[in-house]
Amino acid sequence: MKTRRISWLATVFLSTAALGLLVAGGASAQQKPSPEDLKKHQTTPGGQYEPSLDVLMEKEVKAPGAVEGVPGLTDAEMQRANEIYFQRCAGCHGVLRKGATGKPLTTDITRERGYDYLAAFINYGSPAGMPNWGTSGELTPEDVDLMARYLLNEPVAPPEFGMPEMKASWKLLVPPDQRPTKQMNDLDLENLFSVTLRDSGEVALIDGNTYEIVQVIETGYAVHISRMSASGRYLFTIGRDALVNMIDLWMDPPQTVAQVKIGIEARSIETSKFKGWEDKYAIAGAYWPPHYVIMDGETLEPLRIESTRGYTYDTGEYHPEPRVASIVSSHFAPEFVVNVKETGLVLLVDYTDLDSLKVTSIQSERFLHDGGFDASKRYFLVAANARDKIVVIDTKDRELEAIIESQGIKPHPGRGANFVHPKYGPVWVTSHLGDETISLIGTDPENYPQYAWKVVETLEGQGGGSLFVKTHPNSTNLYVDTALNPEPEIASSVAVFDINNLEAGYKVLPIGEWSGITEGQRRVVQGEFNKQGTEIWFSVWNAKEQESAIVVVDDKTLKPKKVIKDPKLITPTGKFNVFNTRRDIY
Repeated sequence: MKTRRISWLATVFLSTAALGLLVAGGASAQQKPSPEDLKKHQTTPGGQYEPSLDVLMEKEVKAPGAVEGVPGLTDAEMQRANEIYFQRCAGCHGVLRKGATGKPLTTDITRERGYDYLAAFINYGSPAGMPNWGTSGELTPEDVDLMARYLLNEPVAPPEFGMPEMKASWKLLVPPDQRPTKQMNDLDLENLFSVTLRDSGEVALIDGNTYEIVQVIETGYAVHISRMSASGRYLFTIGRDALVNMIDLWMDPPQTVAQVKIGIEARSIETSKFKGWEDKYAIAGAYWPPHYVIMDGETLEPLRIESTRGYTYDTGEYHPEPRVASIVSSHFAPEFVVNVKETGLVLLVDYTDLDSLKVTSIQSERFLHDGGFDASKRYFLVAANARDKIVVIDTKDRELEAIIESQGIKPHPGRGANFVHPKYGPVWVTSHLGDETISLIGTDPENYPQYAWKVVETLEGQGGGSLFVKTHPNSTNLYVDTALNPEPEIASSVAVFDINNLEAGYKVLPIGEWSGITEGQRRVVQGEFNKQGTEIWFSVWNAKEQESAIVVVDDKTLKPKKVIKDPKLITPTGKFNVFNTRRDIY
């Protein structure tokens, strides 16, 4: 375990150093990684999970005008380069190449470095950071040449997408007055799972009691999350292509009743939950164009669109594409909490009067990503992952509560995990993409003020590459996946800690092995509990043409209870239990 830890940390360090060369100068194009380094940074499945903007590649663009000293591109070359960039690069470096998780690639930087440097960097990459696109064979020498020339030219912005386009895309398939007035099926809706079938553009609804697939529903491409209405009747999904689906779980069988496309790329969807406003509104946030949209909660009719373009909180620099990373619904006020990645602003959007929209802008930290509530549901904790920090928002007093050093590299909590620590009281947990650190943060300023908003303890997990941590109020276990770890054995297993005996370290559950699948990477991702908290489900995620599965683990015995396999389970990733999702239990 120690050897793996050191290897991972070394890889992260080398990656950071290599990426820095592009903006700070240093190594020349002649300095090439060793064969050992090349092996370390071969393209991994992690690149397929990391957010990218690949659906933008479908948009037709024209080559920019000629610039003296800069190699030009034909329209056909520009289209090909644009496809490659949005498929593989834009998620980290940004649509307009301004940078985010990855370094900026604007022409003032790329032209200074020059063609030879860019071609070598694209070809060889950096250990475990930017993939070695050329030497891995994923890009041909001609593609490498093309992308080096592409980066020397000014980026071409994708088309905008406003209210006229949204209205044109809106489909009310079953009006509210034609929907059932009571539940027409005999499903235990609160123990239903919505499972993302990433590469088929679908979700599978799976019965948590019988493990049977109830229905497979066409949705947007690569659904990022599923969210429930406050009443528990409607399931909302959003794909990376920004298509929102509203599914009525009362129908027999459940089916989509409304759709709308809120942009070109998107990640987040949520509904109003404050008392008296249940099911009234839905909100979705886009990566491109950078905006959020408030919709009617029964029909998805778009009602209000707000741009997030603006100035970074720290330097006051104008940013043209601050992406909406995540959204939650406040339990203490009729507000949505909207997290804007690049500017470092948390927006409290008051939905009581959409005509006179009131938005409170809280300066926090840049590169906000994902997070969840503490057990009281008053405090929202969100990772500013590129700055290794956790931001805490008090949704009752409507203010910034704290900014915490996560003590690891690139925190990635998903929604996080809440439990009561024997010494420190209520804590919220995050794991990290960049190393093996699992951080426990105190969350009870009333009864445990001395521990509140501090990392009170760190655990050592299997390694870096973790995407999700999970527990449940009825469980005494803390589960940590490592889906993006470069070692297949680690990526296909999970670590589990006994909450009452954390010092004992973790046990390894070989989920991939339990699945019975012998081909592919068998990446194990995102544990999700059933309603009762007696079992936890893990996706065994393979390539589209390979077999995937869901492994159900008994929480008490830590033994496999059920393996769900079906030809319909194509690239399963995220799983969302209706009861837990509706009540923000994690």
